[in-house]
Amino acid sequence: MLNRIYHLGYAVQDIEAASEFYRENFGARPGEPELVEEQGIIATMFKVGESSIELVQPTRPDSPVGKFLAKRGEGFHHVAFEVDDLKGALAALKSNGVELIDKEPRRGAGGMKIAFVHPEGAFGVLTELVELPHA
Repeated sequence: MLNRIYHLGYAVQDIEAASEFYRENFGARPGEPELVEEQGIIATMFKVGESSIELVQPTRPDSPVGKFLAKRGEGFHHVAFEVDDLKGALAALKSNGVELIDKEPRRGAGGMKIAFVHPEGAFGVLTELVELPHA
């Protein structure tokens, strides 16, 4: 079901400061920040080999990332795996009794379809499944 680690998500208070840190210290090239209103975040990505790092900043304190920052502070937020068939992956997980946050795919940054598996259903790790847009 899983093709590869697509990205690791890091929750940050200030996406510009975090982007500058990775640019200055690691030579990373973060992309343009993208507002994802449905999730209450601004996100930007940069490549690391075959995968990426996604920096996410909340746009409001009541968003999931806003609540995460208030409770845990900045740092690792989620792992995202690329899948070919998100709807099929969700159906298989549901039939196996895995606790899902999203029962149906929704729109994510970059036009991707995404869905989240609840951390309680994945040994404490917030897990995102990503289906890339078809060309």
